[in-house]
Amino acid sequence: MHEKNVEALRGAAAEFLSREAGRQTLITVTRAELSDNRRTGIIFITVFPDTAEQEAVQFANRNRGELGKFFEKRVRGMRMPHVEFVIDEGDKHRRRLDELTN
Repeated sequence: MHEKNVEALRGAAAEFLSREAGRQTLITVTRAELSDNRRTGIIFITVFPDTAEQEAVQFANRNRGELGKFFEKRVRGMRMPHVEFVIDEGDKHRRRLDELTN
């Protein structure tokens, strides 16, 4: 059940950001984590171009209230947790390693 809730959060955040973010920046939700009590979560994102990372995280965190409304409409039976958007540094490091090995 926990994984289903995590996937619901990740999917809703991805759909919300794809609709609301500007077309100059590509924001991708890579994964999400949810606390055991389902009250707090972290949504990991990557941003292209890299120079827009800080603005993208600020945009996403500033629009958490709108995400909550979107989430409540999309996901039945689960309350929207308090979330924070952060850059997925692990994915960033993986991409850098791919560049170095290719």
